[in-house]
Amino acid sequence: MTDYGHDLMFGSFLTPAAGQVEQVVARAKLCEQVGLDLVTFQDHPYQPNFVDTWTLMSFVAAATSRIRLSGNVLNLPLRQPVVLARSIASLDLLTGGRVELGLGAGAFWEAIEANGGRRLSPGQAVDALDEAIRIIREVWATDRRGGVRVEGDHYRVVGAKRGPAPAHDVGIWVGAYKPRMLRLVGRAADGWLPSLAYLPKGPAELVDLNALVDEGAAAAGRDPRSVRRLLNLSGQFIRSRSGFLAGPPEQWVEEVAGLALDHGISGFILGADDPTAIQLFAQEVAPAVRELVASERAEPGSRAKAVEEQREVVEAGGAPTLAVTPTPDPGVRLTDHQLWDESTRPVAPPPPAGHVYTPHAQAVGAHLVDVHDHLRQELAQVRDLLEQVKRGVVSAGAARAVLNQMTMRQSNWTLGAYCAAYCTVVTQHHGLEDNSIFPHLRRADAGLGPVLDRLEAEHVVIHDVVEGVDQALVDLIRNPGDFTEVQKGVDVLTDTLLSHLSYEEREIVEPLARYGFYAGQV
Repeated sequence: MTDYGHDLMFGSFLTPAAGQVEQVVARAKLCEQVGLDLVTFQDHPYQPNFVDTWTLMSFVAAATSRIRLSGNVLNLPLRQPVVLARSIASLDLLTGGRVELGLGAGAFWEAIEANGGRRLSPGQAVDALDEAIRIIREVWATDRRGGVRVEGDHYRVVGAKRGPAPAHDVGIWVGAYKPRMLRLVGRAADGWLPSLAYLPKGPAELVDLNALVDEGAAAAGRDPRSVRRLLNLSGQFIRSRSGFLAGPPEQWVEEVAGLALDHGISGFILGADDPTAIQLFAQEVAPAVRELVASERAEPGSRAKAVEEQREVVEAGGAPTLAVTPTPDPGVRLTDHQLWDESTRPVAPPPPAGHVYTPHAQAVGAHLVDVHDHLRQELAQVRDLLEQVKRGVVSAGAARAVLNQMTMRQSNWTLGAYCAAYCTVVTQHHGLEDNSIFPHLRRADAGLGPVLDRLEAEHVVIHDVVEGVDQALVDLIRNPGDFTEVQKGVDVLTDTLLSHLSYEEREIVEPLARYGFYAGQV
């Protein structure tokens, strides 16, 4: 067993399909919204069916605010090292330190040569990568005097100026499988990034490959634990166990935790373009793996007990109570501007007696609360923006631009107050939004009809309130200084939205745990 002790990281590995650019960006944004740490893209510059990975990374960086980005892995033979170093550092600065460098020595040499690159032998490719890593580190080393000078057999840099330095210590993660390359990883890189699908023996092969990375690190006087081990994962989320990473989420939790504790993997990158798989990986697998690994590190031997307890719960069919707590109404109103009568809100039928909620069903019910928390955070941002406008820190025009980008500002409220991420999931799985969440719940339980009618009516009201805030900001741009209408609009939005979100959770979290967001989910 080998656990190198790194904090765990969970990410995605997306296909940069040129024919589906909007969906690619939507999936990347979904990765951030469901809580993944990292989004990565394969890099094949000779592939005309892909958009350029570097351009895509830059675009996605501007469309997100938290998630880290990396090529997986960037094609070194078609990307000049000095320019690559400056590109990485520049995007890292622009994003506040959200960029990592996944780097590969090259493959598909005929395609590389056809696009202007040099065909290299396997040994030459290793040497070229070694030289490139030295050059990249030298360019970033702005604390050193003099220019960058590397006299290599494949790259020659004679006095290039240093800089810019990245915003944080960018990790150089190398894709490697052969002994020389693995020793290079240990000697010169910050991380090792292979793909599980390329390991003929599966996870068992990681033992020998890790040993080669460790050997390279030790030979260079480095602590092998300083090299992070990441892994591109492939698998299926299905109801029953049928192979490694082919089964229900609880099976994934056991096996991914095993990769961390037995093989030292600390970065898990899911190769999937399916939004549902991304969501399951982020919201059901990742948190449970973190908990299991943390428990085992704190108390060795606890993993086996936790896994056995989880299996007992699953085998027993789940729990008889729903352990998801709807967010209560704050009970305080900032205005007396009532847009609906809360006392007339319908109530959902009670759940059937003795119904058992599986862990998966519990997570489905909890997802609505997670999404609503995102909307509550946006509301707090709106209120903060107003205060900044009042203080003159932000202009009314800038505040309006931010409002127009928010989930709350989107015009389609027919499916409920769900974030753009979930709308993407539903759209891609069910075609049209009109055939999605609320219609599905209506079909599943006719007794929910009055509640769903009321929710849809309130969605329209909230949309109008948001439009009112937007109009008040427009008026403020024309007549600066009077914040009365803007403040009133934001306060009304606060009252209505918080009340609505609480009501929606109270009435449909439990039905969602029984029926899912779409047919077959639960």
